[in-house]
Amino acid sequence: MICKQFKLSQPEKDKLIRIKSRTGIQNWNIICRWALCWSLNEESIPGGVDPQSDSNVEMTWLTFAGEYHEIYEELIRVRCLKDGLSDDTETLYRYFRLHLNRGINHYSSRDVLKSIHDLIDTLPKEE
Repeated sequence: MICKQFKLSQPEKDKLIRIKSRTGIQNWNIICRWALCWSLNEESIPGGVDPQSDSNVEMTWLTFAGEYHEIYEELIRVRCLKDGLSDDTETLYRYFRLHLNRGINHYSSRDVLKSIHDLIDTLPKEE
C-alpha cells in the first residue's frame, strides 16, 4: 500500500469541485483515478513542488483506489522504475501525489473539460 491515507491541497479541492460540476461525477475518488491515469500516461515526469496537505479533504488509499488498489500501486511503481526512480514507499507516495496533482490541474483547466464527454475524449486512442 502506497499510503494509508492522504490529504488534498486546498487548490486541488477547489479544482475537484469545478471538475465535479462540469462532469457530473459525484465521487472525488473517481475523478482522482482519472487524473492519476491521465498523468501516468503522459511521457514527461511530473515536476514541481510536492502538493500541500492543507485542505479538509482526506482520503484513504482504499477509498481512492477501491478494489483495484494493487493495480494502481503497480502502475505507479512501474512508472517510477521507467523514469529511473526508486520504488521505495517514500518515492512511490511522492510521485503518486505529483501525478495526481498534475492530472487534477490538467482536467481543471478551462479548455479541457466542459462536460463528461470531454473527459471520455481524453482517453488514449487505440493505435
